[in-house]
Amino acid sequence: MDTYLDHAASTPAREEVIQAMMPWLTLHPGNPSGSHRLAREARRAIDDARDHLALLVGAEPGNVIFTSGGTESDNLAIDGTLGARGGQALCSATEHPAVLEPVRESGGIVAPTDDTGRVDLESLANLLDSFADISIVSVMMANNETGVINDINTIADLISEKTPETMLHTDAVQATSWLDIEETSKKAHLISLTGHKFGGPKGAGALILRNGVNLSPVIRGGGQERERRSGTQNVPAIVGLGEAARLMKIERLKINERVTRLRDKLESGLIDKISGVSRTLPKETPRTPGIAHLCFKNIENEALLFLLEDKGIYASAASSCASGAQEASHVLQAMGVDLKTAGGSIRFSLGQATTDEEIDHALITVPNAVEQLREFEK
Repeated sequence: MDTYLDHAASTPAREEVIQAMMPWLTLHPGNPSGSHRLAREARRAIDDARDHLALLVGAEPGNVIFTSGGTESDNLAIDGTLGARGGQALCSATEHPAVLEPVRESGGIVAPTDDTGRVDLESLANLLDSFADISIVSVMMANNETGVINDINTIADLISEKTPETMLHTDAVQATSWLDIEETSKKAHLISLTGHKFGGPKGAGALILRNGVNLSPVIRGGGQERERRSGTQNVPAIVGLGEAARLMKIERLKINERVTRLRDKLESGLIDKISGVSRTLPKETPRTPGIAHLCFKNIENEALLFLLEDKGIYASAASSCASGAQEASHVLQAMGVDLKTAGGSIRFSLGQATTDEEIDHALITVPNAVEQLREFEK
């Protein structure tokens, strides 16, 4: 039996999404930038998807910029804002590399977090007081490794009080499946998301703006997306992204309830069955339902993952967005987790498609694998 517990890396595309995409892969060749009927049909399909994304986030359809995914959306938010406004960028130490790298490469500022990985508000306030030219602050809504949730609207209030002209960007890639991002991002100026984290296809994402936000384009040439992101649009993928957004708007609460129950069953079961297992985050920390991040004492996560894969269980040690190589987690380092503890951490991530049978399989297989490793170490 295969048990997929790596939904934070990528979710299976939903059947409704696949069916929505198929006609645009097989029957409709039109380029949406053209002027004939087939081109206009493609353009209408994109506009319909744009409406679904706007409704999900609570934005104007014209402010939805389609991209190739979360990385491009994050890059565009940082580089596009700096290009249009100048100044410096600031982000938290636990951001995805798609935010951290453009901030660092531009000479920007990295703010510390608390021991749960949430941005430290006192430190953020001090930095805003210390630098007069911060044009954009980027704080992720939900962390891709631990699932911890930042209160974006509270952060927005702080920025508004300290430096009212500063834009706030939030990477909502990991939040879209779990949070009402229309509410939780309502004070953010730029919001990134990507389809393959909530049942949509890989290769389709969006950067969504609030009215009045100006961007300098990073990809230039064809003038698509109101000249903010050039390139022929990927119509099938965008249609799939729109359908995933439509479904999420309708079904999010029901999915949350079921997945929370499964996550708690998995966490409690593993903690009960295996000695030396602990939650990386305190139990009451605000976090998304989909991630169970656990530390296994005196276990190397790479060895455990190898055994689990052999038994048909697929999880990860950290973010899977950069490469297949396991590296020390910058998120856990920012939280102050020591290297030995971090070396035994595993991210089990659940999603809309996770079943009770998969959790039952994990509750049998993971303890056996840990016992096998500990016996070997003796």
